[in-house]
Parts: sequence; structure tokens; C-alpha cells
Amino acid sequence: MRNEEMLLIPGPTPVVDSIYDALGQETRSHTDARFAAIYRSSIEKTREMLKTDGEVFVISGSGTLAMEMALINTVAPGEKVLVISQGYFGDRFIKLGEAFGYEVEVVQSEWGKQVQPLDVESILAGGSFKAVTITHADTSTGVAADLDALIPIIKKHGALVILDGVCATAAMEEDMSKSYGAANAKIDVLLTGSQKAIGVPPGLAIVAFNQTALVAREQLGRVPAYYTDIYNWIPIMHDPQKYFATPPVNLVYAYNEGMRLVLEEGMENRYQRHAAYGKAVRAALAVYGMNALAEENAAAATLSCILYPEGLDDVAFRTALAQKGLIVAGALAHLAGKAFRIGHMGNTTEDMLEKAIVLIGETLTELGFVVDVKAATEKFKEIAYVRAV
Repeated sequence: MRNEEMLLIPGPTPVVDSIYDALGQETRSHTDARFAAIYRSSIEKTREMLKTDGEVFVISGSGTLAMEMALINTVAPGEKVLVISQGYFGDRFIKLGEAFGYEVEVVQSEWGKQVQPLDVESILAGGSFKAVTITHADTSTGVAADLDALIPIIKKHGALVILDGVCATAAMEEDMSKSYGAANAKIDVLLTGSQKAIGVPPGLAIVAFNQTALVAREQLGRVPAYYTDIYNWIPIMHDPQKYFATPPVNLVYAYNEGMRLVLEEGMENRYQRHAAYGKAVRAALAVYGMNALAEENAAAATLSCILYPEGLDDVAFRTALAQKGLIVAGALAHLAGKAFRIGHMGNTTEDMLEKAIVLIGETLTELGFVVDVKAATEKFKEIAYVRAV
């Protein structure tokens, strides 16, 4: 990779040379047949990755726009939405629901823990909910949702499952053809962005609707949206030479190459790789006395929120790492200054993550902490380099 720094934050994530090369190709008209063929290819690759028989949308925007698109095309003002929140980004659905005039209820976990399925069951049993939102991997806490436990409960109560895969898609299993935990317990709407585990620069919102969700859209009739109304985008997704709004031509080039790399590696291989990376990073950092916020059985494969040992200054630590070329992220909300977040997803490699473990150990030593860099490195290699391929 020709990146000057190791960008190990929860997104954007490192970009490989072939994606940069695709991004830098000649900009063509958004209705040019040559561009349309690439756009069509990227849409079909997305459909293959998510295994959906519904509609897939790849449009200019962020993950937050994808969240809006998922909600506004399935839920009418006044209808009830349950937000399952395991951190800061789960809470974002609350603001979105309020903005659209939904009746929003929330079930929240303590940061670092998963929401209990019995709590979800209790709330859903008390009222008629149109949809339930789940954040698959919350970027603030590093907690993963238990889809096998949650989706059957939601479907039992007749609600749509809206899954936020922004920090999970292409790294943690999200199969829209699969039943999770029980028969016919499927993901109805899946949303994500280009800049995390897919490994492409930011700027694309990706949303998929299964047939059940498409029926929900039909029943709504008109929706209070224009750009995010899927009915304005379906003709474009079927024939990218048609025009609704100008797509980010060069970013679509990059996304098509990113999706080629995803599918070439294979989804099962990617799931195994990311799971191994996450476990290895957390185990290695624990050698330094830096423990993950999330318990291992609830930890996401894509990023980890790591608590600081007593006496470590957040700014001094992250600044020193940045001077060495390693960029990690600060923690959010009440954990700001008490933890950092490290991404281990997308195009990251074993070598990059092993180097990060070494640099973190060296920085801790420089800041006056006694740590065993060799032991941490060996712990990382013990897990990350011994995985099924």
C-alpha cells in the first residue's frame, strides 16, 4: 500500500493500491455506457455479497444517509420503532426516528455489554412496532449484536429488522438469504457505507431491501423524501445509464474494485480473518494491561474499544503514536480520555497489526509504563497467523 500512515481507526480504513488506481481513472459522463457497465457491476457484486433477492442501492452519501433511507422507506410518521442500542451509533437511530415523526422506544445496554433478548421481548410484547433497528457492530463500544438471539424475537412480533452494518458489512456475516436463529427470521433491510470493512474511501451509502421490506415501501405510498425515496433510485439501479442524481463516478470505480477484492477473498475467509484479527489484537493489548471494553463473547470482529491503564494520558499516547505513523481514534461520550479505539478490518494485514502492537508497546515504554513487547507480539501472532484460510 502506498499510504504514508497506518490508519487503524474505526473508519475510514486503509486503501490498497488497486483501489487508488481505480479511483484515479478518467472521469466519464455518468450516463456513459462504459461507466454504466462499471456501476452495474458494482451493484451486482453488492447483491452477491449480501445474498439478497430484493433491491440493492449504491448511491452517493454516508452511513447516516443510508440509515435515513432504510427508515423513511419502511416506516410512516406516527408508527412505532424500537431502537436496540449498544452504544453511541445505536442512539443515532433515536434522533432519526424523532426527526421523521416516529414513536420511538429504546432498549439500551450498558456500554460494553449486549442488550438482553428478554428486554427486547418484553418491549415488543407491549405494543405494535413497525420496525426494530439493530447496530451490528457499534463503532463506539466495539460490541457486536447477537443476531441469532434478536432477529427471531423481532420477527415473532411481526416487525421489520433493519440492520446497521456500517462497521460490520464484509467482515461479519450478514446474509439476507439466511434465517438467523429460527425459521424465516431474516434481515429485511441492511445498510452500510463504503469506508470501513469494504475498504474503499468514504462517500457511498449502500442499502438493500428484501421482498418483505419492498412490500412495506409499497404500502406507504408517498414518503416525505426525494433523494432517499427508493422509488426514484430503482430505475437507476436496474439501468445505470438512466439519470436521477449524479453518482460519484470515480468513487464507483473504486467501489467496484473494492467489491472485486471482497468477493475474490470469499466471504467465509473474510469472516474468519476478521474474527482472528479482533481476538489477536485484544489478546495482545491485554498483555500490556489494556483491556477491551467489550467482553470477548460480545466483541466485534472489526474494531475494539480499549481501556487505558491507570495514569495513561490519552492525548500524549495518541499523539506519540501518530508521530510514529500509527493513527488510532479516541473514545466517545463518557469514555473520552479513558480509552482508545482501534480498527482491524478491511484491507488491514497481519503485518500491519503486528507492527501496531509493537508501536503501542514502545510508546507505553516511552511514557513510563513497564510492558513486555515481545510477549504481546507473540500473543498476537499465536492467534492472528494461525487461522483457517
